[in-house]
Amino acid sequence: MSKLWQKTTNVNELVESFTVGRDREFDSQMAAFDVLGSLAHTQMLQSIGLLSADDLALVQHELKGIYKTIEDGSFVIEDNVEDVHSQVELLLTRSIGDAGKKIHSGRSRNDQVLVDLKLFFRHELQQVVNETEILFRQLIELSEKHKDVLLPGYTHLQVAMPSSFGLWFGAYAESLADDLELVLAAYKITNKNPLGSAAGYGSSFPLNRTLTTELLGFESLNYNVVYAQMGRGKTERIIAQALSSIAATLAKMAMDQALYLSQNFAFVSYPDTLTTGSSIMPHKKNPDVWEIMRGKCNRLQALPNDVAMMTTNLPSGYHRELQLLKELLFPAFTELKSCLHMATFMLQNITVKEDILNDAKYAYLFSVEEVNRQVLNGVPFRDAYKQVGLAIEEGNFNPDKTVNHTHEGSIGNLGNEYITAAFDQLLGNFNFTKTEEAVSKLVK
Repeated sequence: MSKLWQKTTNVNELVESFTVGRDREFDSQMAAFDVLGSLAHTQMLQSIGLLSADDLALVQHELKGIYKTIEDGSFVIEDNVEDVHSQVELLLTRSIGDAGKKIHSGRSRNDQVLVDLKLFFRHELQQVVNETEILFRQLIELSEKHKDVLLPGYTHLQVAMPSSFGLWFGAYAESLADDLELVLAAYKITNKNPLGSAAGYGSSFPLNRTLTTELLGFESLNYNVVYAQMGRGKTERIIAQALSSIAATLAKMAMDQALYLSQNFAFVSYPDTLTTGSSIMPHKKNPDVWEIMRGKCNRLQALPNDVAMMTTNLPSGYHRELQLLKELLFPAFTELKSCLHMATFMLQNITVKEDILNDAKYAYLFSVEEVNRQVLNGVPFRDAYKQVGLAIEEGNFNPDKTVNHTHEGSIGNLGNEYITAAFDQLLGNFNFTKTEEAVSKLVK
């Protein structure tokens, strides 16, 4: 197997198989970002005199050609090649000879992997944000559309007080806004350039790390080279926390959906094409999408702990098990994006039931409304509470079923415009345009 680090000794095949594991499988997902890192790094090498202008032109042309093969899906890591970095360098040397061998000057595979991961995570987080935004807009739209449709509210799974579909949909929208705060923190920590830290102790070459930061569209540097290497594992842990936060919101919403679709609740419905049936019960309409989503998102909530268990008590410097973090994080992005997309799709097809509260079993929902109505008429709260409670005990409770909630964030004053404004402000802090323009400039 071709390796960047190999000299003359061959590694035992069993050891090689065990240590390489699934690296090549996950490395293929980083191929485009490996090329981007090399495009920036070689420009920097030429600027400090470690690569001639002619060699730079050759290398850049070939790297851009490799990038196109990645985009069109024809790039592969060959069976006898250890990782994506080796494959890219091999393709370069096959095409342009010695010029291709010069691209590794001033960097280690450690900081090459780090920059690949940072660029990959940055890209994936942007896609998560995009899917989250689409779902957020859908929830706000449904909240406004059904703001006047009342819904039972529950505590302890007992009928409690009046709610509304406006509140229910809007609650999950605001939850996503808070989740985005964590994603923004993860994005900011991700969006720092580790290139130039080499194996974690810098380089004796006069590297221009500010230049590669600008070329790759990073917001800033990981300045301390030891910390740049220590950041591997920490970055993944913070990303895992952000992903698990969104997953927690989706899991709770999925549980609500499964409950509300059941015959005992029957608050919402979906077209038959979006539910499944039973092999023996012809009446069944099972919420399989929401149940699978609930399971996947519950599993994603374990992600921070999985990452922590992989990295806890590691000293500073690089350690090989850090490679295993890819097996945790890469599929997690795919799973979460799929769940976000499916949640939006399902909600685009939801039907809500009106006049739910006309059912007699929901009469007690209005007990607090009746207490408050008496208090507004001058009855002390404790007296009003006892009077309503006695009426319920004696079976004489016959409430006025009008609801008059006007304070911020209540049934009659959802505050969706403020929630949306906060969400939009968060979106603006990601500054995706800067990174997109940098990437476009590198590969054009």
